[in-house]
Amino acid sequence: MQHFSDGLSTLVLAYVVSVIGSLIGLACMARAQAEPGRAVKTRWTVFGAFAIGGVAIWLMHFIAMLGFDVPDASIKYSVPLTALSAVVAIVVVGAGLSLVTLVRFTKMRLLVAGTLAGLGVAGMHYLGMSAIRFRGEISYDRTLVALSFLIAVVAATAAFWFTLVVKTTAARLAAGLIMGVAVTGMHYTGMAAVRVTSDPTIPAPRGTSAFDLVFPVFVTSALVVAALLWMLFTSDDDALGEPV
Repeated sequence: MQHFSDGLSTLVLAYVVSVIGSLIGLACMARAQAEPGRAVKTRWTVFGAFAIGGVAIWLMHFIAMLGFDVPDASIKYSVPLTALSAVVAIVVVGAGLSLVTLVRFTKMRLLVAGTLAGLGVAGMHYLGMSAIRFRGEISYDRTLVALSFLIAVVAATAAFWFTLVVKTTAARLAAGLIMGVAVTGMHYTGMAAVRVTSDPTIPAPRGTSAFDLVFPVFVTSALVVAALLWMLFTSDDDALGEPV
């Protein structure tokens, strides 16, 4: 039986954060493509990985998980696994971005990059779910799990295509909205796959509550977003695309 509650306000906030992170990350990705030097390309690719992997994907997941609830159960989170899920998202997305920013663009590399980014979204989600501790167990509907992976890969690939092929401000905005759909759509499809079984015989969970993590997570995320925006708006060259 499923036991979770994701309110509309949480969904909207999660989606907005995902879109913001995606727009920043895709702007960094465009900047990486436009720059001639490999060192500068690498720097912008790393920035893009933090924006998409850390903000658009991981922070969105964290916000959405604030709505996760098991009635009459105390829910805790493993901090090491939660932190590892953020690292996985950033590293895998960075690997995907590097295939289209550090080497010559081809359709095959775009497909591989979108697949890697999509797998990063999904892998981060299920690794983050493994950090949950409560008196019970979580299992999944395999069909919905497969669908969640497919949504992430297809939408991430589409977002990359918009950014790399259609170089206008409107296209970049569309790419950010699509990437937001990839992340939130994957998350809520994955949550629909959740099956919770309570077991009062299991010892009381150890770990940290989600709300105890809110302050450090949001402060760190705000600093990352501020730093990325500062880098984008203080850089000399504008590779974000021309207005339509």
